[in-house]
Amino acid sequence: MPERIDWLDDGTASGTPYSPRFGDRYRSELGGLEQARDVFLAGCGLPAAWASKAQWSILETGFGLGLNFLVTWAAWKADPLRPRLLHFVSTEAFPASAEDVLRSAAAHPSLLLLATELKAQLWGLLPGFHRLVFEEGRVLLTLCIGDAKAMLRQQQFEADSVYLDGFSPQKNPDIWDVHTFKAVARCCRRGTRIATWTIARAVRDGLAQAGFVVRKTPGIPPKRDNLQGEYNPAWEPRKPARHAPIKQGKPGSCVVIGAGLAGAAVAASLARRGWQVLVLDAAGAPASGASGLPAGLLVPHVSPDDSLLSRLSRSGVRLTLQQAHALLEPGTDWGHSGVLQHSVDGPGKTLPESWPDVGSDWSRIASPEQLVQCGLPASAQALWHAQAAWIKPARLVNAWLTTPGIEWRGHSQAARLQSAPEGWQVMDDAGEVLAQAGLVVLASGYASRALAASVSPVPLALQPIRGQVSWALHGAQQEGLPPFPVNGHGSLVPAVPLAGGLAWIAGASYERDCTSPDIKPQDAQDNLARLQTLLPQAAAQMATAFVEGRVGNWAGIRCATPGRLPVLGPIASSASGAQVWACTGMGSRGLTFAGLCAELLAARLHGEPLPLELRLAQAMELASV
Repeated sequence: MPERIDWLDDGTASGTPYSPRFGDRYRSELGGLEQARDVFLAGCGLPAAWASKAQWSILETGFGLGLNFLVTWAAWKADPLRPRLLHFVSTEAFPASAEDVLRSAAAHPSLLLLATELKAQLWGLLPGFHRLVFEEGRVLLTLCIGDAKAMLRQQQFEADSVYLDGFSPQKNPDIWDVHTFKAVARCCRRGTRIATWTIARAVRDGLAQAGFVVRKTPGIPPKRDNLQGEYNPAWEPRKPARHAPIKQGKPGSCVVIGAGLAGAAVAASLARRGWQVLVLDAAGAPASGASGLPAGLLVPHVSPDDSLLSRLSRSGVRLTLQQAHALLEPGTDWGHSGVLQHSVDGPGKTLPESWPDVGSDWSRIASPEQLVQCGLPASAQALWHAQAAWIKPARLVNAWLTTPGIEWRGHSQAARLQSAPEGWQVMDDAGEVLAQAGLVVLASGYASRALAASVSPVPLALQPIRGQVSWALHGAQQEGLPPFPVNGHGSLVPAVPLAGGLAWIAGASYERDCTSPDIKPQDAQDNLARLQTLLPQAAAQMATAFVEGRVGNWAGIRCATPGRLPVLGPIASSASGAQVWACTGMGSRGLTFAGLCAELLAARLHGEPLPLELRLAQAMELASV
């Protein structure tokens, strides 16, 4: 349930937002715009401090109604010397509704357009991290939903600026205590500037104890003083081990091996940060392997205990939806259709009992009307995933590869890697050098295993898995198919525009330890059998196409790890510091995990804020070694 806000009538366009929980207003007496600009933005020396920087990271305690973020975003947008990438990380224990955030901005017309963009992404804010993306990936908002101290322990970056905000220390002392300040300090470097509107003695003492040097500065009337300072402890800070950025986080040259979802996502994430990326692939066109699937499903995983896989999948689904909205043509390349998950065996999937109401933004029990639309009985066990979609993976791959800074090269079969004075060389079977760079990323599915063996004695735990789908153009008797995709025992995507017209796609087989993509007639029959169990009524309409041989088939080789999580992490380093990374093993969830892994890889290389909680990131790291 979003946080309750009372709007007090003060004669302004929106009224004054008031928190019944804390008995305090969300903004100052004269309105929040001046406070955001003068106390926080100017208090941290912005925008001058970020001029011509590659990146800038801001940490805020207390997102509230998002005004500080909107003002900072607007300042970044208006600044010709703005950094290439702006990170804004904010904690919030009690998130407001998207509608209240937009209503708050109504008092500031100059921010209304940005607030509308923000509102569109403020959904499903379950406890944990949520990465929101704006300005074609150049403004990244990481909302950390939960207690500030707990959330900051799950981050791993060094902020350039800190906005200390929240309800007054008298109303909400927890966010102003020394333990919160120490958690903030762990996310600071020496010299990080800090600003806040309160000068309470307990706040000043707590900040000093955490290593901040602060001073009073003139405030905005009627407040006489504000507080500014920097992190400059008298001791040498002891911080948890961090992943050292390559070349101090500066972009360089990179070779990505593999032009499927994983490789294209990595290339795009690095190119957006200024890297020059060469993508090599053995095939003559991108997405020629498993990513050539005619259409796949993007669906969050659910579990009663909200497992690691479930939380990771939500982070991945959110990011891929953002990319699809930004890069793909709706109705042609993809559809934000929602997906019904039909549990054909046992009691069915259940939702976590601890979910707040906002969990229904993600998944809920399917309605009787949705079951009828699928031709299923009222007793059927099914969930409805609202934030789910069908996507043509190849379209997303090609869209990522058009990012400026990426060069694609086909017919380039990498056979092994070898260290060289200037980095890593990628060699072909004849021993010729295909490319050389200070960073090489293996993203070629199961083929990554052999390449990794040329530089690391520890084998990648990858298993090949063959999958075959069946498809056919719509016939005259197929108007009764469900209006949305259905999965659970195989899947059905009922309406995908292909070259010959509108088609349905059903499947897929799941054959372990098979590396041959050859079409198998028996797999087509198995797909029909799965469909008969999943959607008996639809299968009866489609069976004729199978019998008459009007069904097309596609097969590809995916690869997975024993723990069902992707492989992500460095696997080798040369004497010069050049690194080899692996980004693969995504199983049947490439659409879910590719973009997320790419952003996590970029965050680790550059020391950026993590796009998901540290414990989730570490779980994928452990899967990679």
